[in-house]
Amino acid sequence: MKYDSQLCKLVSARALTQDVYDFVLECPPLAALARPGQFAQIRLPGHTLRRPISICGIDKAAGTLRFVFQIRGEGTAELAQFQPGSQIEILAPLGNGFPVDPAKRTLLVGGGIGVPPMLGVAAELKDKAVAVLGFRSRDAVILEKDFQGVGAKTLIATDDGTYGHHGLVTDLCRDQEFDCVMACGPAPMLKAVKALADHRGVPCFVSLEERMACGIGACLGCAVALNKEDGTQYFGHVCKDGPVFDSHRVAW
Repeated sequence: MKYDSQLCKLVSARALTQDVYDFVLECPPLAALARPGQFAQIRLPGHTLRRPISICGIDKAAGTLRFVFQIRGEGTAELAQFQPGSQIEILAPLGNGFPVDPAKRTLLVGGGIGVPPMLGVAAELKDKAVAVLGFRSRDAVILEKDFQGVGAKTLIATDDGTYGHHGLVTDLCRDQEFDCVMACGPAPMLKAVKALADHRGVPCFVSLEERMACGIGACLGCAVALNKEDGTQYFGHVCKDGPVFDSHRVAW
């Protein structure tokens, strides 16, 4: 497969919280190819390694991709300073996305910065989506109105109880009806969501969060243990084989 990077115009940039930013990039050829759950590798001047950021929204008509990212180091801190009109070089869309089925009522579970990738799924599912989103506190809540705006039933849980349900996202999930589960967030949350899906006897797909360097499976930096059908294990790569996996493929 040939991987091409493109210079894309930053259409809008705004802060959602003290350390979470919302960018929209104009890139019609890439938006036409993108699917919910995929990601981009963003190049920053002066840095050798690109920064992997999940695709939050896809507007094929407008030819734009939306990225919601958190400052987690020097590179993302520099990225947050870019202003509308800037040119940003990205490699996208990368990886495998979520297998969205608009006919299925789907439980979408997101934790922290794992919430943005789920919005693109909700936008396709509309009122077939039940979004259960977890955050540390009220100040960390993002994208709630966006999920509601696309028609998703939206529930919020916070660790400290300052907003929504005081507790875990899985507390809210147990009372919902669904035919499929899709999730992105910390590994303990994904394990709990998989257990719930197994209990209900429904398919579950998870997006894994790993540090990535190349984004195309060449550097082997994001290796993860996976299960074969015969029960043996092997090492695959989150960037190329994922980031979305059937939950039973992951060697938890």
